[in-house]
Amino acid sequence: MAGTPRIFALKNFLSLAVPLFGLFGCSASQPPAPAQRTSPLVIPPITISAPREEKPPMVMLGIDVLEAEGFAAVKGKRLGLLTHPAGVNRRGESTIDVLRRAPGANLVALYAVEHGIYNEQPAEKYFPDAVDRKTGLTVFSLYSGKTKNFKPTPAQLKTIDCLVIDLQDIGTRSYTFSGAMKTAVETCFENGKEVIVLDRPNPLGGLKVSGPGLDPDLMTDVGKFRVPYVHGLTIGELAKMALALQPPSGLAVKDEVRAKGKLTVIPMRGWTRSMRWTETGLNFVPTSTRIQDFAAVMGYPMTGLGTIVGGFRHGVGAQYPFRGLAHLEVKLDVVEKELKALKIPGVQFRRVSGPNSRTGEPGIGVYTEVPDYDEWQPCDLNFWLMRLACKLEPKNPFKTLTPAKRREFLIHVGSAAFLSDIAANGARVDLEGWLKKWREQAKIYQEQSKRFWLYQ
Repeated sequence: MAGTPRIFALKNFLSLAVPLFGLFGCSASQPPAPAQRTSPLVIPPITISAPREEKPPMVMLGIDVLEAEGFAAVKGKRLGLLTHPAGVNRRGESTIDVLRRAPGANLVALYAVEHGIYNEQPAEKYFPDAVDRKTGLTVFSLYSGKTKNFKPTPAQLKTIDCLVIDLQDIGTRSYTFSGAMKTAVETCFENGKEVIVLDRPNPLGGLKVSGPGLDPDLMTDVGKFRVPYVHGLTIGELAKMALALQPPSGLAVKDEVRAKGKLTVIPMRGWTRSMRWTETGLNFVPTSTRIQDFAAVMGYPMTGLGTIVGGFRHGVGAQYPFRGLAHLEVKLDVVEKELKALKIPGVQFRRVSGPNSRTGEPGIGVYTEVPDYDEWQPCDLNFWLMRLACKLEPKNPFKTLTPAKRREFLIHVGSAAFLSDIAANGARVDLEGWLKKWREQAKIYQEQSKRFWLYQ
């Protein structure tokens, strides 16, 4: 943001007694009333369809800014680094290597979230502490099954003065890295450790907000913030939100602990809210085993929820994760016809094929295109898939969920009211009404979340 300091210090943030956003977790059957304002907005209206740069600017990431500042924020400190393979600078060098050579700083430990430091772990698989063969540093696992909710133990934090966090999030609520960041900040504050968050782009841009909010009783490791499913914030802005708000979206620490804690967000330079990843000039480094490129980043909020319950599956053979679609029992001709008949704004479909890694036979499916990014509503397709599942399958798959499957659906989607509605009404569910309500709520949320923006 023009005119802001290069390093955004958040120590002793005073605005703690703020109300929760009207959107967060709202699942009432009626849309909320329009927000009342007592003063004019100070931030100009958002124009989503802003002109695109022919040559994308070179964005400097938080780690690049830290280096440009001579590593002033970390000098003389014993550092721990919470990161993963996508934690790189704009030249593609690992933040691990950058901090190891930082003059005056001492990197003494690494911390790993889901998938591990090198993406060597599959999703949802716990792994223990280990020694990194490359650096000889201890890698403390925050996904060991022994620590609750990615919470570091006091022993894991004992040797550091400051935890540096460099995690590439993908702008979607259920992706666990933002929750890991929040829990790490809470634990560091409780143990008297400083935290520095190196900011990174939201790959979907800072203007896309879509999908339902999160019911307060559904907050888990896949939902640490009561925000829409696509939230439009960077990980640094989420950190700023966490410090400013009381629980559940704010830090779950005592006020005196919060007041003593030190959190610094080092913003990017050159990034603006209208930028999607392809406009940053940065190479995309896979953030997990199924998110290998920006296409998958776009697909994750578009099909991930719609393939939890029922026979729809994402991917075609071993290709097109979150972008390809097929149904376990319904013929592809029928699936393709039904999807095209939906005429979802900003979305089109075409048939594709890909090899099946298990059988060696080619698989076929329908690829989800996004020809108009500005018109695209990232989450809408999920809910059309749910309604189609009710229409095409012999029985309503939402009506007889096992307790485990019901919980999986709820903690990801976030709305118990919607599940009750589709379970009761199946293909007759008023989906247009739900999507309209969520869009209205998203507008309210976006206005309220502007207080946490670091970029315009």
